[in-house]
Amino acid sequence: MSNAPHIPVHLGSMSSVVKSIIKKFGKINSSTYITNAPYEGGSHLPDITVVTPYLKDEKVLFWVASRGHHSDIGGIVPGSMPPNS
Repeated sequence: MSNAPHIPVHLGSMSSVVKSIIKKFGKINSSTYITNAPYEGGSHLPDITVVTPYLKDEKVLFWVASRGHHSDIGGIVPGSMPPNS
């Protein structure tokens, strides 16, 4: 794993996201899953995780996951930096 699993926030929680996708969707196909659910491995709403299984002969060989942190999600104004904060 190349995502610093010893650091629990952001990248360290990505394995939890993959596990929650597997549990939630059961039979996995070649779909790409996108989530920002904090209770399923994300640390807060601006963390958007994209998870895709790598399949060969209909068997999952491994998972590819990426996370982007978007500051304009979850705020009352773009950039989540209102002038009255």
